[in-house]
Amino acid sequence: MTRPFLKMNGAGNDFVVVNALETPFTPTAEQARAIADRATGQGCDQLIAIEPSDRADAFMRVWNADGGVVETCGNALRCVGQVLMQATGKDRVIIDTAAGPTVAARAADGQVRVDMGPPRLGWDEIPLAEEMDTRGIELQVGPIDAPLVHTPGAVSMGNPHVVFFTDRLDDGFVRATGSLIEHHPLFPEGVNVGFAHVLAPDHIRLRVWERGAGLTRACGTGACAALVACARRGLTGRSAAVDVDGGRLFIDWDEATGHVLMTGPVELERTGSLEL
Repeated sequence: MTRPFLKMNGAGNDFVVVNALETPFTPTAEQARAIADRATGQGCDQLIAIEPSDRADAFMRVWNADGGVVETCGNALRCVGQVLMQATGKDRVIIDTAAGPTVAARAADGQVRVDMGPPRLGWDEIPLAEEMDTRGIELQVGPIDAPLVHTPGAVSMGNPHVVFFTDRLDDGFVRATGSLIEHHPLFPEGVNVGFAHVLAPDHIRLRVWERGAGLTRACGTGACAALVACARRGLTGRSAAVDVDGGRLFIDWDEATGHVLMTGPVELERTGSLEL
């Protein structure tokens, strides 16, 4: 069986996108891993299916590279939004996800803006295994008397994130620390691990170790979580450019609505067919 697909990316975070609006697409975890494999498959951070929805223009289902299904993906929402807006001629579409509905809209210079909704900040909303202040949770990496990073912020953007505030962003450190924290007992559902270097009150450099995908070139929900975590600590304002490995995202935590808005690029790399 073959299925056509789009290979897309949002700021370098790349996806295999399958239209399942008319024909269901139900890969096993093993098939999802095989498609995502960069050596033997199509290669992607996440596999995406666009499915029908009773309450939105479409439902977006997300598999990480390890074959696990996750709640949502910010950069994929921009890509799916672009596909749906081009197909319907609309300037605004509603995309449902396992984390709830999201609005995607056209922005300047061919970019797409996604309303990611309000951040979830309660310890049990993220979730954490025990109650603590999510502005700075009790977690550190390294020697007790001289930790390498410590007291990160915790935020859910529909999926769980922990954000360390550090200028240490080299590959070895991010991979080692990210893989260590991803399955830490404090996070019963696992966690995406961000490393945010605040360059100015409106500028963040960010790298993210994604739960189930590893070090990726961009993480949209991670960029949103980083801005919220930094703003809650007074390190930035409520709006910032967030530079990720694959480009730049603009994040605005709207004071009036409490919603987080993410604007960024979308690219169609190629088309092809999957052999299932």
